[in-house]
Amino acid sequence: MCQDHNDRMAVEISLIKLFEVKQMKTRRLGWTVFVLFVFCVVSCTANLEVRKKQEEASRNLGEAYLGQRDYTSALREFLKAETIYSDDPYLQNDLGLAYMGKKKFDLAVKHFKKAIEIKPNYAPAMNNLGTAYLAKKEWDTAIAYFKEVSKNLLYTTPHFPLSNLGWAYYNKKDYTLAEKFYLDALKIESKFINALLGLGQTYIAMGRIPEAVATLKKAVNIYPRFALLYFELAKAYTISRDYKKALTAYNKIVELVPESPLAREAAKEAKWIRSLR
Repeated sequence: MCQDHNDRMAVEISLIKLFEVKQMKTRRLGWTVFVLFVFCVVSCTANLEVRKKQEEASRNLGEAYLGQRDYTSALREFLKAETIYSDDPYLQNDLGLAYMGKKKFDLAVKHFKKAIEIKPNYAPAMNNLGTAYLAKKEWDTAIAYFKEVSKNLLYTTPHFPLSNLGWAYYNKKDYTLAEKFYLDALKIESKFINALLGLGQTYIAMGRIPEAVATLKKAVNIYPRFALLYFELAKAYTISRDYKKALTAYNKIVELVPESPLAREAAKEAKWIRSLR
């Protein structure tokens, strides 16, 4: 019996040791897996940061081209950046701007929408999306986006969507609302050229010529080298039959932007005024 007891004890000790060895191996395996997991996470995170920096470098270069209105070079850099890291809302917005510059409005819409998907409160991208719909002459869709972005109290340039609303309503021939939104924009930024020009055009469309002249004269005093302002001012003077001032404004356009389509149109109008004498 003693021998049997000893044998059983030996077997139990062996089983305990085997169990301990298995537990130790399991712990070692678990620790190894854990270490590998941590290494993978750190490695992937580091790799992601490298990719983001590479993407940002290409995006910055593309933005420099964008500032020079070299839309082809800008687009090349933005597309390169997108292959490195695409989930950057600023890159998607830049891609939209580059496609806008190349008159590819459907592609611009696609990228502005993606920017908003990544960053839902990205007000500049939403305003740009509305602008793309303006370019597509989808006035009501544009209005919806501009109204949405104008609600964003953190947007630092709210006069942009307000002025864009003015332009959308102007094109819908709802001149009362156009005037309202242009005036709202000018309350925020009194020298905003888009709002001054749009308000002048709106007053011309409404037949309120003295107000159009006053608004456009203010605009050309602030921006004396912006030819389109002189063109609209000349139109207002012509309607009021102040042909001398109209002729002066048309001549100014030819001086500022010779050989341009606007200058050719101004020269044509100036010739018509001279024929009246």
